[in-house]
Amino acid sequence: MMLSRVAERVYWSGRYLERVANTARLVSIYETLLLDLPKTVKLSWYNLIIINDLEEAYNERYSVRSERNVVKFLLGDEDNSSSLINSLTAVRENVRTTRDVVPEEAWEMICELTLYVQDNLELGINRRSRHEFLEDVIKGCLQINGLLFGTMPHVASWEFFSIGYNFERADMTIRYLEAGLTAILQLEDDDHAVNSQQVIWGNVLRSLNATQYYLRTTRSPVKGQEVLPYLINDPHFPRSIAHCIQSIISSCGTLPQSEPIIKHLKKISKKLDEQVDFSDAGEELLESLNQLQILLTSCHFIISDIWFPND
Repeated sequence: MMLSRVAERVYWSGRYLERVANTARLVSIYETLLLDLPKTVKLSWYNLIIINDLEEAYNERYSVRSERNVVKFLLGDEDNSSSLINSLTAVRENVRTTRDVVPEEAWEMICELTLYVQDNLELGINRRSRHEFLEDVIKGCLQINGLLFGTMPHVASWEFFSIGYNFERADMTIRYLEAGLTAILQLEDDDHAVNSQQVIWGNVLRSLNATQYYLRTTRSPVKGQEVLPYLINDPHFPRSIAHCIQSIISSCGTLPQSEPIIKHLKKISKKLDEQVDFSDAGEELLESLNQLQILLTSCHFIISDIWFPND
């Protein structure tokens, strides 16, 4: 038996650790995308604020929607609860209070990564050193995840950690797809449009380390009507929404009183199977992803009601 507060902290450790890596990936890939697109294509860094539903919090802090302000807000702003530094601090605090169920080496690596980010945050804000800094953060998260997977007993504590990071991973995959669609909707209808779309979807795949497996699985060039269904429905790719949902169902199935959340997750899986016209990268498809994200977000409240009741 696990105490509900321990289960909740392990769950949030998984969510926040994945959020740290995803935030680093998002900033890094968006910067690459802006460099790859023709100079005639004008995309705003503020799109990252919109994608993460942070408009209100950002506008309270900044009046200018500049690259530096957006990157600073996403990486190091202490008033942004979802910033990279705050997410990493939350990982450390949740693991600190559950050290009896988390490997000691993981605690040490989390502390080291937190200190590195705190001491070098300005490197991530400055354009010249940003890529290397973000790569270090992503690698640090991968090392911690690998250590946990390889050494943490796959009992209830592991299942709650797994639920947390798969939940966060599915959420961020939706946000990456929304980012791609948003960028495409902002393209002008000119001679560069087709090539620009390919660049955008190529960067979405790269952000999820999916390029190699997408090409091998689909045997198709990079285009939206193939990228979207692959990242939504492929049952084998670990960052596809379908794979994350199935992993959460599997973890929940090992825990008591899981029927309500499994029923809700199967509802989401059924929605993923609905026929969608992926060739029309328009507002209707964007709204469909938004509805999917709302369904996914509601999972957290069901999980909380079942396993994390208020003391």
